[in-house]
Amino acid sequence: MSKTTVKSLFKADHVGSFLRTEPIKKAREAYLNGEIDQEALKATEDQEIEKLVQKQIEVGLKPITDGEFRRSWWHLDFLAGLEGVELFETEYVSNFKGAKTKNNAIKVVDRVDFHDHYMLGHFTFLKEAVDKYGDGSQVAKFSIPSPNMLFTRIQGDEFYNGNIEQFYLDTVVTYKKAIKAFYDAGCRYLQLDDTSWIDFVSEERIQAVEEKLGMNVQDIIETRVRCLNDVISEKPDDMIITMHICRGNFKSTYITSGGYDHISDAIFAQLNVDGLFLEYDDKRSGDFEPLKSFKREDQTVVLGLITSKFPELEDAENIKAKIKEASQYIPLGNLSLSPQCGFSSTEEGNILTEEEQWDKIRHVIEIADNVWGNN
Repeated sequence: MSKTTVKSLFKADHVGSFLRTEPIKKAREAYLNGEIDQEALKATEDQEIEKLVQKQIEVGLKPITDGEFRRSWWHLDFLAGLEGVELFETEYVSNFKGAKTKNNAIKVVDRVDFHDHYMLGHFTFLKEAVDKYGDGSQVAKFSIPSPNMLFTRIQGDEFYNGNIEQFYLDTVVTYKKAIKAFYDAGCRYLQLDDTSWIDFVSEERIQAVEEKLGMNVQDIIETRVRCLNDVISEKPDDMIITMHICRGNFKSTYITSGGYDHISDAIFAQLNVDGLFLEYDDKRSGDFEPLKSFKREDQTVVLGLITSKFPELEDAENIKAKIKEASQYIPLGNLSLSPQCGFSSTEEGNILTEEEQWDKIRHVIEIADNVWGNN
């Protein structure tokens, strides 16, 4: 059992991933070259994650992650660990502006299910480290891709043979099992990363997804809301589940631009998540007008006003002014602050140094303390 009970989100938060350290990079390369075995790689990962946990505590963070140090991708590693899902090499062409990802993708080859997923061990190690080095005020936070990253992105491949409803039902059951398993392992703060919402940030992307799925945009949005709500419908009361939305994060580049206008009612008024991490670090994310759809007094909106893509520190007074502007739509008590995304959504990482990364985290904490008081 965790030393601390999470009842609300922290005012200074972060999305989760951190730049891979040199020992991690070297060990992973050595493993891929056949120079060390899986056990040696894990030993290095364990050591570096313990150091990362201590560093997060040292700088003053309360939600503590493992930095996703054991992952290559923020989403594919988890999804490929599900029953019936496989990772494979593809001719996939990167959608990022000015950068190319590895040619990896996933496919459904059997009935989707959750059973003895290896990342449960990753969480257990993180929690033990937080309990070991923390003072009881920290909590182990773990991130996994949203069910929409499976159901809406893959569409069942050949296995489900067009039976989308069965694929949907299996996805929901799979994720319900996952949430229960992480809860039973002691997880009280789970984040669902969901980039599927970028389908609705521009008219061009809306048209493309309508043509791909043969559905109108409102039906597509409602399906994604239903998927998330069904998945979390049985979550325990003492477990917080949040959702993170961004427009892509790879080597300091992005996929697309556009505001939350088309999805504001869906994410603020219809989704039953406890918190929303929203990308707001530059003009690509639009203005705060969509925040007017906010309805729930028990929900937190985490403003991603600090960029994880570049090292320059934002002007603190400007950030505080933006928080004040957002509070015209959402009560200040329901707002929090974070970077807009992680620092290393894939193992390659964004283009800044580790020290610059920690400067960003300190910046978030200092501004949050100034706005909301020490948290």
